[in-house]
Amino acid sequence: MARKAVRGKAYTAAGGDERLVALFLDMLAAERGAERNTLSAYRRDLADVAAFLADAGRSITTAATEDLRAYLRTLARRGLRPATVARRLSALRQLYRFLYAEEERKDDPAAVLEGPKRVRPLPKTLTISEVDRLLRAAAACNPAAALPVRLRAARLACLVELLYATGLRVSELIALPASAARRDARIIIVRGKGNKERLVPLNDAARRAMAEYNALLALCRGDKVAGAESKWLFPSTGGSGHLTRQHFARELKALAAAAGLRAAQVSPHVLRHAFASHLLHNGADLRVVQTLLGHADISTTQIYTHVLEERLKSLVRDLHPLGEE
Repeated sequence: MARKAVRGKAYTAAGGDERLVALFLDMLAAERGAERNTLSAYRRDLADVAAFLADAGRSITTAATEDLRAYLRTLARRGLRPATVARRLSALRQLYRFLYAEEERKDDPAAVLEGPKRVRPLPKTLTISEVDRLLRAAAACNPAAALPVRLRAARLACLVELLYATGLRVSELIALPASAARRDARIIIVRGKGNKERLVPLNDAARRAMAEYNALLALCRGDKVAGAESKWLFPSTGGSGHLTRQHFARELKALAAAAGLRAAQVSPHVLRHAFASHLLHNGADLRVVQTLLGHADISTTQIYTHVLEERLKSLVRDLHPLGEE
């Protein structure tokens, strides 16, 4: 009989936890513009917390700081990476901060929790000469090839030029609207994380690549090639209507091999890192790079400070009167 009572209490607690997590996720979606993938990640992390607490006869509503510490210890015993543990801790802190603000709890048991120390790895990037090799390989196309072949080559060249010129996230790049290829466009409007818009300038090389690709796309529309008519700049016959990130990543790795680079060292995100690193190396302000990348927090952009440190050292070495001594 006692066992049934405990089980019934656990079910009630689980239902209460689901309600609180749902309130929290609604807030993230409504107030912070969190996307579906972000909400799914939070939901999975908090479901894991709730399951652990339920096994211990506790709930999100009744958990104390020590209960949450016990949960974090179990994550370490499971062999989860420090980055994963830190993400779970972040979810806990945000949840309890929200519950405290909404008066669902009278305290915040997660406020004093400490996470694992994380050594943030330096971003993988490419040198300027490696990017040049990649761009040259992308621009190489047989003008006598069939129209669909030339269109695919022009699309890849456009994607690579745009990515290196703007530092867009791959999800932002593949979902660019067809209107981004206007002839007079020197700036494009990008819709990024949290549905936030930002302005990103285009250089001449990117504009030329877009114009060449758009001209071939127009020819394909005239020839009624499947998938040519679309509201997207990079149309596809898939469910999304535009090129997928996986397809672009595969083409980029094949291009890297053609350029004499290791396929493993090249990805859309590596080109985004190259954009930021090369800007900073050539004197761009960190805040400007933050804006161009669409980072909400300057701390995210600070992974590139090693580039600034190297630049400062070279400036002192080259310009200070005692630099060579």
